[in-house]
Amino acid sequence: MIEKQKIKEEERAVLVGLVQKNQTPEQVEEYLDELAFLALTAGAITVKRFTQKLERPDSKTFVGKGKLEEIKNYVQSKNIGIVIFDDELTGSQIINIESELKTRTVDRSDLILDIFASRARTAQSKVQVELAQYQYILPRLKGMWKHLERQGGGIGSRGPGETEIETDRRIVKDKISLLRKRLQEIDKQAFTQRKERGEFMRVALVGYTNVGKSTMMTLLSKSDVFAENKLFATLDTTTRKVVFENTPFLLSDTVGFIRKLPHHLVESFKSTLDEVREADILLHVVDTSHIQYEDQIGVVNNTLQELKAFDKPIITVFNKMDLYEKKYFDEWLSSSVKQDILRELKERWERETNYNCVFISATEKNNIDLLREVMVNKVREIYAVRYPYKEVYF
Repeated sequence: MIEKQKIKEEERAVLVGLVQKNQTPEQVEEYLDELAFLALTAGAITVKRFTQKLERPDSKTFVGKGKLEEIKNYVQSKNIGIVIFDDELTGSQIINIESELKTRTVDRSDLILDIFASRARTAQSKVQVELAQYQYILPRLKGMWKHLERQGGGIGSRGPGETEIETDRRIVKDKISLLRKRLQEIDKQAFTQRKERGEFMRVALVGYTNVGKSTMMTLLSKSDVFAENKLFATLDTTTRKVVFENTPFLLSDTVGFIRKLPHHLVESFKSTLDEVREADILLHVVDTSHIQYEDQIGVVNNTLQELKAFDKPIITVFNKMDLYEKKYFDEWLSSSVKQDILRELKERWERETNYNCVFISATEKNNIDLLREVMVNKVREIYAVRYPYKEVYF
């Protein structure tokens, strides 16, 4: 992967979002909350947000002329280092906005790519990220040239590029073709490794980013797996052999999903997500304490459908129940009322998941025994159907 410049620590940023048709201001504020978390993960501190109601983005500057002037005045008076837009910008929009603001400008996709570039560790993930970066750049070459050659580093300047090679569409296409071939070679090796795992049942952890998958992986596999309270802490798939009640299976942690995940990034990471497609069982981990956890469930389900993996057996694991209670239960609530609320919550999702769900707290280790029991029963059930001719020694 091409050497990238480091992000400036604690870079000051402002966020920009549009309240478009069929959206509410509250929804957009939630989107900007997530964008602020993305920015923090990349190393920037959000100091201001700007929103505007428009049916559709302005083709030249994304926001209206008056709003852009308002952003400009703030950015220049507060010495802001970067402006981050919550939706994708075209190359011409980037040129026009930066020309007006005189400040580095990136969009949500560019920010996510930047985080992925900083988190990539293996040869596979590095090639995947670089491929996604070039695919992002290709339609924006006209507007990205100045964007790529900026001095001083910072968010959005990790993009692959050294000289005027990035201004040549043909050469960028050749680079994309080369990266795809390299990725195919790596994928063949990964496929061979997966085939060598034999008849072990495969369980894959999936879910929105930062819902606690890596913490669950550590808890269930009793091995150290990197976990951090930042988005996309895990890029590379981690697989461990697990044995519950004399029942062995393989457990894999995968990259988290997120709203508005760049399509070319999904395409590039489909090989890593083969662990999801080839899994026998999916553990869909949900952060129940998040105010928009239902929307996050929808994002994950849509991504699973895109990966053609939604028809697999899915156990929905409602995690962080301890935080849910702290967040939503006031001190004045009686214990009986709290129990009623929890019962209604559980009954609702038992109906919606056909009783394929468990409510736990991975950090507090609450209800983990029940989760293990559910997993073991599902693994044994599938094994008995798939290998009916084999005597099972469970």
